[in-house]
Amino acid sequence: MSGAEQLYTCEDPAVWTGIYGKYWTVVEAKSAGKGKRSGKLLALDKWYQEELPAIISDRTEPFLTHPELVKLMEWKLTRGKFRPRLQQLAASNSEEVVLSCTKKAFNLLPNVQSAITELSTLKGLGPATASAVLAAGAPSEAAFMADEAVESIRDLRPVQYTAKHYSLFLQKMLHKAQQLSKVDSKQDWTPHKVELCLWAWAVAKQIQPSLLEEIPQNDATHSETKGMQEERKVTKERPSKRRKME
Repeated sequence: MSGAEQLYTCEDPAVWTGIYGKYWTVVEAKSAGKGKRSGKLLALDKWYQEELPAIISDRTEPFLTHPELVKLMEWKLTRGKFRPRLQQLAASNSEEVVLSCTKKAFNLLPNVQSAITELSTLKGLGPATASAVLAAGAPSEAAFMADEAVESIRDLRPVQYTAKHYSLFLQKMLHKAQQLSKVDSKQDWTPHKVELCLWAWAVAKQIQPSLLEEIPQNDATHSETKGMQEERKVTKERPSKRRKME
């Protein structure tokens, strides 16, 4: 069972709150990784998670401009799998079409599936990118279809980039948000916030498990974290085959 999957089954809001509090630390760690794209992640993520939602909220009706859609695609591809063709396709949409389509999509809420279908008519946008658009403007109704978050749920593996698969994923995010809000005095859990926690947990496990050491953990998450750290330690200490040959 993966660490992220164990997190999804966790019902302790203290654990989730602790992980949410580490989100930006994990983003910074990932941004400091190798590769030209990694260095752009922190600034792009700040824009997507903080600036863009505020911009959308300040408008009389929610929508995205063409430059915002292109930048959102850049954020998505920098954070996950890089597919340059998608960036080109997204940029090929006209300003008029982007404005019209995104306005219509937000107006279709709370029917998320209809909104996803509408956004998917834009060039380069599938359910995953469409979900990113909705999560930026309506985090209480939508969650971004991040691979790490989807893969945290056994029933949803492997990831399928379809509207049906996104619907199943969103149902899980809504359920967990409602579950946590019932036991958390702040009651501020949203599908997008749940998805961010799952992403942070999975990425931290992969690149730097020590980031999660101070987080309150139940028995399952604690044993999994300890196991991951020991495995990484053994891997570092074990000499490579090439070194043996030398």
